[in-house]
Amino acid sequence: MTTDVTDTQTVADNKVVLIHYTLKDDDGAVIDSSEGREPLPYIHGLGTIVEGLENALAGKQVGDKLTVTVEPAEGYGEFDESLVQPVPREQFGDHEVTEGQQFHADTAVGPRIVTVVAIEGDDVIIDANHELAGMNLNFDVEVVEIRDATADELEHGHVHGPGCNH
Repeated sequence: MTTDVTDTQTVADNKVVLIHYTLKDDDGAVIDSSEGREPLPYIHGLGTIVEGLENALAGKQVGDKLTVTVEPAEGYGEFDESLVQPVPREQFGDHEVTEGQQFHADTAVGPRIVTVVAIEGDDVIIDANHELAGMNLNFDVEVVEIRDATADELEHGHVHGPGCNH
């Protein structure tokens, strides 16, 4: 009897990988999860998921389950105090500005989403750190499907599927 291994695929560069995941902080609070939704698709090797998780998934196969702790350096980076700074209120024009509000902004390090963390007199204090910067990311992951990425998917840098407008 021979075993057919042609249908066994391994997570590797340029493969479309579908995963179910739960992301928790160090206290065990759920930050995000695919539970009750479709699995998350990504193209391995393109850096579209955090580096530490992508590295941990390399070489895995369909059905593999793993728990991964991604430190900030391979996640969303260390918290950078220099990315918290005052902006004159007048730069927001007539827009109402409140704590917790988020804006797209062109920064010295490129376009970012910034969060209003405080309003102090005529200054709006913004934070351009990713909301998960400085945090360990604790993932429970299951590899659901692996397939070769199509030429179009590789060209566009993302997985195509239902609702894709390409």
